[in-house]
Amino acid sequence: MVLSINVAVLLAVIIVVRLRLRLRRRTEARSRNDEKLTVVIVLVFGVLIAPTAFGKTVLDVVGQLAQGVTQSGSP
Repeated sequence: MVLSINVAVLLAVIIVVRLRLRLRRRTEARSRNDEKLTVVIVLVFGVLIAPTAFGKTVLDVVGQLAQGVTQSGSP
């Protein structure tokens, strides 16, 4: 029996778990290494989902939001 794990799904689970743990321990300061690891995980996740249909949808939504914010600020 072969078990295959999608790396993007695995990283998404890791991100959610790390965020839940972070929300629980608000009073503790985060170390620089902890922050760097979070940034690296999120960047790798973004690179993995970028070429997928989901990644393109996210890009379109974020682009539309940014365009709406830009247009709302102009007279």
